[in-house]
Parts: sequence; structure tokens; C-alpha cells
Amino acid sequence: MILIDAATVERLLDLPSLIEAMRAGHRAGVDAYGRMLMDVAPDALLAMAAWQREVAFGVKLASVFPRNAAQHIPNIASVYVLFDGKHGTPAAVMDATPLTLRKTAADSALAADYLARRDARTLLMLGAGAQAPWQIAAHRVVRPGLARVLIWNRTPVRATTLAAAIPGAEAVTDLAAAVACADIVCCATAATAPVLRGAWLAAGTHVDLVGGYTPAMREADDVAVSRARVFVDTRRFTLHDAGDISQPLATGLLAADAITDLFELVRGAPGRRDAAEVTLFKNAGGGHLDLMAALLVAARVGLHL
Repeated sequence: MILIDAATVERLLDLPSLIEAMRAGHRAGVDAYGRMLMDVAPDALLAMAAWQREVAFGVKLASVFPRNAAQHIPNIASVYVLFDGKHGTPAAVMDATPLTLRKTAADSALAADYLARRDARTLLMLGAGAQAPWQIAAHRVVRPGLARVLIWNRTPVRATTLAAAIPGAEAVTDLAAAVACADIVCCATAATAPVLRGAWLAAGTHVDLVGGYTPAMREADDVAVSRARVFVDTRRFTLHDAGDISQPLATGLLAADAITDLFELVRGAPGRRDAAEVTLFKNAGGGHLDLMAALLVAARVGLHL
């Protein structure tokens, strides 16, 4: 068993390669995956596991401590344990904090490659936390024409700070106006009540929802859901555990059979159908994504699984 530190994971997981590894991983599929959430409010521990038969299996343990931000400590910390799929022996333990940031962004970008308009020029980022720059960078991999980036945050100074670090970015305070002129709207917040209003969306917008991971969390309102064709990364978690999807399902606003997941999308299900269509992707994450990313790291350090 080898130990892989954060610097090595950062060096080996470039976004273009990771997006393509995840595309291949969705085509190949996984045999099992699951999630456990232990919530000791306001903090949480997540365990996310996945198994690709005869290849590898693994589990990521992630802590979420929202109050860390006030002390300038990262909110999320994680470790990944990768096992050999033929013998069940531990193959690697790696720092999964950089893995999580990158695989989350790659998940959204892979979906956007099928759902965002090819001529997209403006991306609006709601939220200016640790995930935000990765979402922006990953979307620019699949849509290199995104020359303009708008950043909004509840605390404006954080949006200004992030915008100063990203070429072509600017901080905004008028959220409704920013949404109206955006081709892609990406949300990575901890909102429990919608911050994105569907009435603001222009025709042809692609919406990417990242932040909510419990049934009580919500980033987009019912109007956004009702206006859009809805996609998710996996039904396994999203339909029950992500409020942006589970709440509209519970009220009957959204039907489960109207939702397409990323496995189906990568394997040929219809993505964007025309330039005026509004699409919405809920990125809920999952152990299968962590396994795909961990396998790329393992291959690049010379592990043969």
C-alpha cells in the first residue's frame, strides 16, 4: 500500500484528463455504490463507497465543518482508501481534498458538455467558496468560449476577491440581472432556501446546481425546475437526498421518469435539443465519481489494478 499526498494528487489530476476519465468511467459503469451521512449539526461526516468488479473498490471519508470558514480553515477535509478489486487488499491511501474539488467540478463539466450551448460565452458563478474556482475552470475546459465570468456571493467582498484571481471575471451584486445575461449559471452555495429564481433565466440557459447535499438544502426554486429539462448525475442519491430534486418530486412538480442521469447521457440519451431549451443538472456527487478519480491517480503513480 502506498500513501499519496495532496501535492501529488493536485499534480496528477488535471481537469481535461479527469473529465475524459469520468466520461470513460460512466460508459464502463460501476457495480455498486453507496453513501452514509452522519449529521451532528452543523457538522457532518460522509462515507462514499463504490466498487468496479475485478478492478478496484474504495471509500472516501469526508468531514464538513461549516464553521471552519470563520477561522480560515477549509470547510471540507477528506481521505480516500483504494483497494485492489481482485484480491481485496489495500492499494493506496490518498489525500482526497484536492480529489474532491476536482472530481466535483469535472462531474458538472462533463454534464455541461452535453447540455450547455456550444456558443456559451458568459458563466455566472453563485458562491465564492473553495469549490467555485474549480467549477469555473472545469466549465472553461468543455466550453473554452466562456470569456466572461460573473461571480456573486452573499458576502460581496468574497466575490470581489475571487474575481481578482480569475482572468475575465468580475464581481456582481445585482443577481437577477446577472442571471438574465448568463449562458451557464453555476451554484455552489450552502443555501437552504433558493437563491436562484427561475423567472430570471433566459431561454437557452444551462443551470448547474452543486451545493445542496441534503433534503433540506435548496439552491433553485420551483420555477427553475418547471422551466427546465432536468438531469442528475445519479438517481441513487439525488432523487432522495438532494432538496433541489427531492422537494419538487415530493410535491408532484417533477416526475422521476422525466429525469435523465449522467450514465444515460454519456451513453447516448438526448442532451440539449435546441438553442432555446433551459437545462438543469443536479450534481449530487457519489462514491462512483471518487473511484473514477482515484483510479486516474493510481494509474499515474504506476499502480496496476
